Amino acid sequence: MRLILITLLALAIATAVGLGSTYVTATRGTDLGTLKIGAWTARPKNGTADVDPYSRATIARSGELPVGTGDGIAFTATSDDRKKPLDGRCDIVVSGVTPPARFWTLTLFDQKGHLVANTLQRYGFTSQEIIRGSDGSFEIRIASRSRAGNWLPTGGIERYSLMLRLYDTPVGVATRTQRDAPMPAIATVGCP
Repeated sequence: MRLILITLLALAIATAVGLGSTYVTATRGTDLGTLKIGAWTARPKNGTADVDPYSRATIARSGELPVGTGDGIAFTATSDDRKKPLDGRCDIVVSGVTPPARFWTLTLFDQKGHLVANTLQRYGFTSQEIIRGSDGSFEIRIASRSRAGNWLPTGGIERYSLMLRLYDTPVGVATRTQRDAPMPAIATVGCP
């Protein structure tokens, strides 16, 4: 009788651990095949047939349509370069240059993956509409209040993420360092 109880307890624990780890992996993803450059993270294999099963489950659960590897790559950031979470009540500056790409977009999302609601209905910038310096660099201010130049409104939400999509770019699976792909810097410059 004792052997049966121990076996049932072991099966219950194994089931709980298995289902729990599957849920966490399917909702948060894994670091398998992840490319990290500064505060930016990409999963270059997500748009390929070589995607790992955990990422495939995350994509199926979220309904996300990943950028195909032949089309480009998507980088996300949830913190600045000093690992401080992006806060919609603070002023965040995204500055510098992007890796070579025919076209790119920078978009602001809430933690659930939805566009951040704001009265201007401005959700991001493209490489064609951004105001640049004479050297080709740019500076985008992300803040709850209006700012001069390239400004994205946060609506004052507490946490958000940025997505930088690069289309028709050499950046991909073989990219490893900032030198291979110069990513824009992200800095928190003012917080109430």
